[in-house]
Amino acid sequence: MKMRDSDIRQVVISDLGRKYESDTDTVIIEELGLCQGEARVDIAVVNGLIHGFEIKSDQDTLKRLPGQAVIYNRVLDSVSLVVGSKHLDEALRVVPKWWGVVEAKKSERDIVLQEIRANRKNPALDPEAIIQLIWRDEAINVLRKRGLHRGYVSKTKWILWERIIEKLSLNELKEEVRSTLKSRGNWRSGQPLK
Repeated sequence: MKMRDSDIRQVVISDLGRKYESDTDTVIIEELGLCQGEARVDIAVVNGLIHGFEIKSDQDTLKRLPGQAVIYNRVLDSVSLVVGSKHLDEALRVVPKWWGVVEAKKSERDIVLQEIRANRKNPALDPEAIIQLIWRDEAINVLRKRGLHRGYVSKTKWILWERIIEKLSLNELKEEVRSTLKSRGNWRSGQPLK
């Protein structure tokens, strides 16, 4: 029987759950939408960073990966591609050098994940893409908390996002977005896993 995306996903989520089970500052989210739904990363770990995990089983193709990578590179602090053995060589050529690559192999009884290349920090984040992770009411809360909301409460999310980008450093913006994601209770794809 071949490994499917869902089989690999269960192993990744299980591993991440064990790794972060006692870390109250970490949330694991499935199917996190990026850039207003242009792409969804399979799994996101949100703590001091946003680390995305994209899964490609041997039954998948890598055809969409370059387009997904463009979006992930704008938003995620680090990315790991979890890939079936069939796609390993191509994946190492296609994804940026700072992406981690993990090979998913079928053993006799289960799926084994083996790190081929460690992930590193994203060298070129885009504040405009990062801020789009928060909703309009959350953007108002960010501005209100910093006393920057006057005259903006009735504005569109785009104007609110623009004001946040203009007034906060990249590090402050990233911290606000991570904090908002971790505290959000109403996920479109269900509750965060942790």
